[in-house]
Amino acid sequence: MAIEEIDMEGPEARISDKVARLIETCSRGWERFFADNDGHQAPRFVPSVPERVFAVLEEVTTRNLPSNRVFCEWGSGFGTATCMASLLGYEAYGLESEEELVRLSRAIARRLGIPVEILCTSIFPEGYDSYSRVDGAALVTPESLSDHNDNDEDRGPLRYDGMDIDIAEIGLFFVYPWPEEQELIQQLFDVVAMEGAILVVYHTDKEIRVFRKV
Repeated sequence: MAIEEIDMEGPEARISDKVARLIETCSRGWERFFADNDGHQAPRFVPSVPERVFAVLEEVTTRNLPSNRVFCEWGSGFGTATCMASLLGYEAYGLESEEELVRLSRAIARRLGIPVEILCTSIFPEGYDSYSRVDGAALVTPESLSDHNDNDEDRGPLRYDGMDIDIAEIGLFFVYPWPEEQELIQQLFDVVAMEGAILVVYHTDKEIRVFRKV
């Protein structure tokens, strides 16, 4: 796998009033969401510690690790990280498959005046998917389902539904995967991201790892 891990020294960040308001608004939002769903009908969702996420995103940005200022959150939930990226100066996209979370995250961003694009779509572009294994999940690619003589050029650039840019134009990805999907996420990043792209992975409240495609 052609990715390398970048050492992060447990950065801390000063939270501005705008970021603090975002965190508070999103926190209230998911509390109401789970209360309304009585904790049973809500999609599988565990909130991160947003202050830690912002610290790492700010450190990655300060160090100029991404090759550009285009951000994409895989599984954006309430859009907290997507909005943080926008406040850090990124053209920010969030991908979320749950329609209700998309509606709520768009409403939060509008209320706070934060320009983001939240798309109701899968993190897997057309032709890609995943399958379950005993030890987790693995990536399904067009190459694994087609004849090896197929011409890759015929497929054209990869895009997400509703996104005006190619996936290869995204410089920074963020994701909070389930434990069984951590390897899958690295596989997806290695396959679809451009060379030099950065992936920030929230593993636990105390472990956020940063990777670069090389």
